Amino acid sequence: MQTKSQNGFSLVPALFLLVVLAALGIVAVRLAGVQQQTVVLAMQSSRAYAAARSGIDWSAYQALVNGSCAASTLALTEVGLAGFSVDTSCSSTTHAEGPNTVTVFVIDAFAWSGSYGTPDYASRRIRSTVTDAT
Repeated sequence: MQTKSQNGFSLVPALFLLVVLAALGIVAVRLAGVQQQTVVLAMQSSRAYAAARSGIDWSAYQALVNGSCAASTLALTEVGLAGFSVDTSCSSTTHAEGPNTVTVFVIDAFAWSGSYGTPDYASRRIRSTVTDAT
């Protein structure tokens, strides 16, 4: 025989269990979202580095083959780097090494995609030095 004080006793632990399980579910969903965003940002960062490397390679070719050491902006359109823009700058100095004169080029490249301050923004800046010495 139950007394009036025992009625509804199992309701409190059941509600507590439901609240705890709901909180755990919310935490699991948020962690999954954060993990996915982290992977996307890591991939964008790698793509930004590859875009900056492309800018360095393009400027090195212009400097060493075409003799042009000028600043430029590239809009990349290939599938892996589509959407990235690269600003390059180049400076050069000449040096006498024995009977030869060599030119040293310092190339800076800044690659970016998206708008600064937005979640999809990624950028990389790298510098490289190349020379025409043989």
